[in-house]
Amino acid sequence: MLRRELRDHTFKLLFQKEFYQEDELQEQLNCFLEEQETLKPEDCTMLMERVTKILEVLPDLDAQIQEKSTGWKLRRMNRVDLTLIRLALYEMKMDDAVPVKVAINEAVELAKQYGGEESPQFVNGVLARLIS
Repeated sequence: MLRRELRDHTFKLLFQKEFYQEDELQEQLNCFLEEQETLKPEDCTMLMERVTKILEVLPDLDAQIQEKSTGWKLRRMNRVDLTLIRLALYEMKMDDAVPVKVAINEAVELAKQYGGEESPQFVNGVLARLIS
């Protein structure tokens, strides 16, 4: 699976966290993967491992985001934007295989695809504060 495809699927899986309780989330993630006919079993395994790692550090990621996003509480942020910021921050700080500039650029591109009109600028602005 290409890195971009992995990131896209990771975003979609992380986004589901916003709508399901902890006890339902694993079942929903499994349902999502079952519907992805193009993914090989090893791709599904890699994807779930990645999502699990991100979910484990989510409180830390959220604390960093909250600290740098002055004037914005996490609960007020658009869920798409917040999910993209979380994913990019994880890649920037905890995934040595992804250069910081690539993580930011990819998050902005996904914001153009999935977010609102102002999402790319918002995501870019928050991520810029997070690297300083």
